[in-house]
Amino acid sequence: MSLARLVEGHTDAVAILAELDAEGARDLPTGADGARWGVWAAEPPGYSLEARPAADGWRLFGVKPFCSGARVCTHALVTAREGELRRLFALEVDQPGVEPLPDSWPGPGMAGSDTLDVNLDGVRAGPVGDPGAYLERPGFHHGGLGVAACWYGGARAVASTLLSASRKWDLDPHALAHLGAVDARLAAVEALLDCAAAAVDSDPLDHDGTAHLRTMRVRAAVEDAAAEVLVRVGRALGATPLGHDAAHARAVADLTVYLRQHHAERDLAALGKAASATHLDWEDA
Repeated sequence: MSLARLVEGHTDAVAILAELDAEGARDLPTGADGARWGVWAAEPPGYSLEARPAADGWRLFGVKPFCSGARVCTHALVTAREGELRRLFALEVDQPGVEPLPDSWPGPGMAGSDTLDVNLDGVRAGPVGDPGAYLERPGFHHGGLGVAACWYGGARAVASTLLSASRKWDLDPHALAHLGAVDARLAAVEALLDCAAAAVDSDPLDHDGTAHLRTMRVRAAVEDAAAEVLVRVGRALGATPLGHDAAHARAVADLTVYLRQHHAERDLAALGKAASATHLDWEDA
């Protein structure tokens, strides 16, 4: 899952730059051959990254949290504030003033993703698109589907331990019931992801205006299914694989952390608000 997190960030950055280029944004960065991009856009309470114009362009000041690939990425797209405006900037990681803080991720979950807080002290950066362009483009929502697909992959990895156990041992009916429930949930969210991917392919620029609602639905469904997989596999197999199977223990720890990119009830409340304002397919049943 750590590798998936790094690849998801890189492909998201490539998609962002391609989309803004298609919209006519100027002076977009390209990066050297073999560039490894990250997208550092988290803005939790207590952190502030400020963008200031300078004689030679723009400079960034502050600490950016949750920077996946902090020591392995060569370039990053970073959100920062210019006053009240949220803007996207591109920077080269290997430059003076970029300081990954090595003790800022002590937890074991997603440790392999090299996710650290990064101190940026007067770092040179170039603006990417106009203020607000990062959030306002259709691809912002499409990228959220990509994260949900990674959650689904992590849930499959956790569930595979239970499936393997069912083929090696004589599981009791309770454990088999957990396996049946896990199989049903995974099949449901796989179908949901397939439908979402087809919808994006058919309307990549979101002319229908459905991308936001679709992404919130998919993320909520996948997060809920993955959380259920974690619980059911644990209840079915107990502590044995957590203590004796390093790959399974790592998958559980990684998925537990990765799922928290979904903001729980806050995201569900936003989904409820959007659903209330939309004519839903199921309301005429």
